Amino acid sequence: MQQNVFLPKFLLVFAICATALALGCSAEASNQAEAANGAKASNAANTAVAPKNASIDIQPNSPADTVRAFYQDLREKKFREAIYLTNLRPAVEGLTDTELKDFQIDLEALAGQVPPQIEINGEIISGNDATVTAKLPGEDQDKLELQQIKLRKSGDVWIIISVDAETEAAVKKEGKNYFYKLRIDTHHDEARHMLDRISKAELAYSLQNGGQYAELPTLIEAGLLPPDAKTNDTTGYNYLVKVPDDKKSWSASAVPAVYGKTGNLSFAVDLDDKKRPHLTSKDNGGKPLN
Repeated sequence: MQQNVFLPKFLLVFAICATALALGCSAEASNQAEAANGAKASNAANTAVAPKNASIDIQPNSPADTVRAFYQDLREKKFREAIYLTNLRPAVEGLTDTELKDFQIDLEALAGQVPPQIEINGEIISGNDATVTAKLPGEDQDKLELQQIKLRKSGDVWIIISVDAETEAAVKKEGKNYFYKLRIDTHHDEARHMLDRISKAELAYSLQNGGQYAELPTLIEAGLLPPDAKTNDTTGYNYLVKVPDDKKSWSASAVPAVYGKTGNLSFAVDLDDKKRPHLTSKDNGGKPLN
């Protein structure tokens, strides 16, 4: 099962490579958790085991202690310290405090999802590899699920494996530019997705209103688009929908809120003779496409 990354929505696919709250895989079933508890018992030399369904005793500098510290730092908004405990560390080592604040909104939103207490109920150590089991919010943020968090030993410390080997190599190569590049790529995808939603909203509105189209505020008021289409907070893009006086057609555009930081591409949607929307995009220096 692929391991997810617990970092923002872009960070944020920080999703960074996935936007799930947990760093690990959801346990497939409760019997897997019981099997893990059995493995813990046979590995007592490495971890102290408490009764079934209870938290374990966490030893200082152990894998479980690293996981505990990660979530505590994240909840307390000590973002640099938290990321230092993962294999994403090279991406933040070169960032100044000012540059790290560029990701503040995403990280603070993530910090708010961390429960006050993290129940860690399993730890398995095998050489320089370890797995920690904890109860964390899953896709449904209101429900806790068993998650498996992978770690490896680096020198005298344990680090959380938050991204796979290929991504880790990219992180080491890009350094502090990795998060910027990832955010831009993610915002490009989100802009395309929003423009697709606008196209579908216009179609739905026209079917309900005798073939007439509407501008952005009307589509949002009608419940056909989310309110965040009015802002660039979540996607890093500003959107504009133009409708002529006869309301028989429409066009849309999206430009980066801050060229080079929140996005590089400009997007446009226009209707053809058969009223079908077509999306175009290119790097236009942050200006709208004609």
